Amino acid sequence: MEASNDKPSLSSLPRKPNQFRLLPFFDPIENRSGVVFSESKYLIGLGSYDITGPAADVNMMGYANTDQIASGIHFRLRARTFIVAEPQGNRVVFVNLDACMASQLVKIKVIERLRARYGDLYTEKNVAISGIHTHAGPGGYLQYVVYIVTSLGFVRQSFDVIVDGIEKSIVKAHENLHPGSIFVNKGELLDAGVNRSPSAYLNNPAEERNKYKYDVDKEITLLKFVDDEWGPVGSFNWFATHGTSMSRTNSLISGDNKGAAARFMEDWTDKCRSLRLLVDIFVFADHELLELAASFQSSPGRTTAKILSVANRVRGALRQAEKPEFVSAFCQTNCGDVSPNVLGAFCTDTGLPCDFNHSTCGGKNELCYGRGPGYPDEFESTRIIGERQFRKAVELFNKASEQVSGKVDYRHTFLDFSQLEVTLPKQGGGSEVVKTCPAAMGFAFAAGTTDGPGAFDFKQGDDKGNAFWKLVRNFLKKPNKEQVDCQHPKPILLDTGEMKQPYDWAPSILPIQILRVGQLVILSVPGEFTTMAGRRLRDAVRTVLTSGNKEFNGNVHVVIAGLTNTYSQYVTTFEEYQVQRYEGASTLFGPQTLSAYIQEFEKLASALVSGQTVEPGPQPPDLLNKQISLLTPVVMDATPPGVNFGDCSSDVPKNSTFKRGDTVTVVFWSACPRNDLMTEGTFALVEILEGKDSWVPAYDDDDFCLRFKWSRPSKLSARSQATMEWRIPQSATPGVYRIRHFGAAKSFLGTIRHFTGSSSAFVVE
Repeated sequence: MEASNDKPSLSSLPRKPNQFRLLPFFDPIENRSGVVFSESKYLIGLGSYDITGPAADVNMMGYANTDQIASGIHFRLRARTFIVAEPQGNRVVFVNLDACMASQLVKIKVIERLRARYGDLYTEKNVAISGIHTHAGPGGYLQYVVYIVTSLGFVRQSFDVIVDGIEKSIVKAHENLHPGSIFVNKGELLDAGVNRSPSAYLNNPAEERNKYKYDVDKEITLLKFVDDEWGPVGSFNWFATHGTSMSRTNSLISGDNKGAAARFMEDWTDKCRSLRLLVDIFVFADHELLELAASFQSSPGRTTAKILSVANRVRGALRQAEKPEFVSAFCQTNCGDVSPNVLGAFCTDTGLPCDFNHSTCGGKNELCYGRGPGYPDEFESTRIIGERQFRKAVELFNKASEQVSGKVDYRHTFLDFSQLEVTLPKQGGGSEVVKTCPAAMGFAFAAGTTDGPGAFDFKQGDDKGNAFWKLVRNFLKKPNKEQVDCQHPKPILLDTGEMKQPYDWAPSILPIQILRVGQLVILSVPGEFTTMAGRRLRDAVRTVLTSGNKEFNGNVHVVIAGLTNTYSQYVTTFEEYQVQRYEGASTLFGPQTLSAYIQEFEKLASALVSGQTVEPGPQPPDLLNKQISLLTPVVMDATPPGVNFGDCSSDVPKNSTFKRGDTVTVVFWSACPRNDLMTEGTFALVEILEGKDSWVPAYDDDDFCLRFKWSRPSKLSARSQATMEWRIPQSATPGVYRIRHFGAAKSFLGTIRHFTGSSSAFVVE
């Protein structure tokens, strides 16, 4: 390997006095908890793995916008896992995905792999897989038609990378199992979410609303994991805010605000990158730096080994091999009506606030958009909301003193939500039995939200529908009178639960699950609960757990893990459903959906307390063999005559000097990122010169400050380019830098050839 491209190990770096620079990402916050760790009662293990997926050509999951096609990476996506086990007893697994939501098909295949590897140690009952709800990840990995229409059907590459990543993150956590302790802490985060459907929230009873200070949940609950040998090794927290800081027009893969918060906290716990950017910096005069930079011109693209991309990954290269990596996850909870666009919703034409009841501007929903705190820069809004969650998590992490103790346990069952009987108390005494309905989506679903408006003449709060769209609907499936009456007052736009061609359009069999780790109880729900719906569910389960149960002694922390194990859209309260905002229109199983969840979770909680088993319920279908994919494969890649893959198309100017805060842009001749996802590797790399001839990785495409943008001149063109944009952080050390690109090109015969190239060197003052 060339000397200029070799990466020195941490032990090989020369240690000269006063020549090391620590490059902080955020100011370190001193651990002031003063906790004395008692003898551990658990085995704990954490793991993390790359699930970034195809960064080209694939529709993103979340906004259902057919024009939102991936074309690069903002920062990478990961699966993060914790395992907690009793030394001789039960264990539970919680996986947090930087993905829009969990998928039933993904979980089915993950459990199959775990069973082949570990037998019955990990099953559908004690494994929970939850999504953070980023709307900037590749789609096509769910199995029901309505969720993969915009991605042109099933995308095997999206599916495989998520299944692989979840399995590997669980394997890492399993292999890291050691005696350890867990601590829990709670606090309020006031400025990271607002209610985007306040008119629906106000339809809840006043006496109920008066019990709460805010119309969204402001509480964040955090677990701190402490290994007996290594000390703190991770944290998971739950807080409600949508993954919609990045807009419906963004085309870069991103973990949005929660993925950003996780990246920030993991970097902070690496002692502000001391393991990453510990390099020998010589003191040069400005003119000497420029002369040194000028001696490194752009290198032509050349063939390389695939492993070079992984070897140059910043966060993996210099980490202490024997010490577990710190894993920090920012999990989703009842975010159904909670937006991170905290400045409010405004009309793009007038700048005035949108209509309160319908979120329209002059009767049109397309003009009403929520504004994040960094408006009009969505990347800045993502950073700010992510940083707010990160800083609160650090505060809770440092002060966590309540030790988790008690049993590890779980309960899980499948239920057919298309025909579930629910017993409700009647006013004046007695009870009545009502039923849920087959899945259906209302007209207001198509109106979208202030985070991502829909199109045409749909609007939120529509409880009538219109004749034209009903005619269009009837070509697909006309709902019968029983379904219309059951879903009332929702006017049905798509009767998805009764649409079966070419296979099921929507789920009917859903999993519900409770995981218990001592006094922490996690409710795994397969959808997005609104604020008040989540409060009602938590309160109901808490009452069952604590009523006459000395084991909890009145001390129980109940959190909802939203978008877990599968996806079935929204769950509102009965009162919110009547208003038919977006969330009510997207509550698939009718107005009694929340009541059904509460009834069935109370049963699970009772079984948990009493030690009773529960029936497994009907198994959901495995539709993998029925999936249809219309996504065009990569045929071949090409460059202009005389040009190599990896050559610079647009280099930095000669003798360039940049300041912190500036943006450096370099363009390379490239190939389609679908040829190799560079899993656990990188497409983009910023290197800093150590001494006079050794380049050390400093930033890669998992950094918030470095963006990898991919483009081709036309949809059918074999030629493409990769643009690297490095926004030089204020923490960057002065020195000589260069930008590199890694990629993989496909020949007409189908062979894959990996390549790399680099820009000319430049100076950062």
